[in-house]
Amino acid sequence: MKNIIGLLLIDTPHSALNNAGNDIGARTENTIAVKKITKKGKQGYEVYPYISAQAFRYWWRHTLSERYGWNLSPIERDKKIAFTKANPFKYEDDDVFGYMRAQSKDTVTRISPLKCSPLVSVIPTSIVDDYGVMARHEGDPVPYEHQFYSTIMEGVFSLDVDLVGRFSMINKTGYKNITDKMKEEWEKVGAIVKENVVELPKSIREKRIKDTILAIPYMYGGAKQTLHLTDVTPKFIILAEINGGNHLFMNIVQSEKGILKINFEALKEVLYDYKEDILTNVYIGKRKGFEDEIESDINIFIKQVKEERVFEKEIIFNSINTVISQFVEEIVL
Repeated sequence: MKNIIGLLLIDTPHSALNNAGNDIGARTENTIAVKKITKKGKQGYEVYPYISAQAFRYWWRHTLSERYGWNLSPIERDKKIAFTKANPFKYEDDDVFGYMRAQSKDTVTRISPLKCSPLVSVIPTSIVDDYGVMARHEGDPVPYEHQFYSTIMEGVFSLDVDLVGRFSMINKTGYKNITDKMKEEWEKVGAIVKENVVELPKSIREKRIKDTILAIPYMYGGAKQTLHLTDVTPKFIILAEINGGNHLFMNIVQSEKGILKINFEALKEVLYDYKEDILTNVYIGKRKGFEDEIESDINIFIKQVKEERVFEKEIIFNSINTVISQFVEEIVL
């Protein structure tokens, strides 16, 4: 199992990118609350705003459509359920983002090769309640409130390289991606059948994988952009491809006294421990102007790894777009 793994940080300086609906306990009736996690910390109960994985994937999917011309699978609705066409040969997002289409004995499901976490604030944050009124009319003004925050959010993702462009016909719950009724569809695109798996040509699989990663620096979306315009592209990223399913970069971003910290000792440990499983160079990208003080830490870290000669691959540090462009040329199918 080969997986592309990534960690990214998004700067949200004055944002309300994913909302939870009306705040029942607010002082005005139309108060919109942001999504947040509350947990006990050193300073009592602390609040961490977050963006749901569903919202994050929505941004990603539509960026692929707008920038790379992906043909998005139409959504059909039947009473209280909704599903896509479940045709991964015609619709790239059905392949990469997965689907479930439950229709009698022809039920098909596909676990998404692209797995994402929510984007969660790295540091505990105070939520701001912004009070306003609608007063461009005769009569009493209408009060309203909404919440926003200023923080840095972290998320991780993995893309199962072996799963993209490969579809199982095994008649078992959770494994049946397609049925033989789609034979005409897969023959149109030149797919081949190996036992119970239909596999797209290498060129198509490679394009879908590369497009998915190349879309990252162009991602856009989020709520309240009219009032809280926010660039949601990553300002910091780490990328690698590994032989395995576990994510190696989940515990290296921390908060120290309310300040973002990258734990390079923790990163070094996983690189050394899993050196045999890391298939590519490790790429670190950062946008100038974002947390510039960590650049010296990155350079010191790279120098230490070179000198210790335990990890044989290179660690490449550059701008976000540059490292992503370089990384996709190194992906192992």
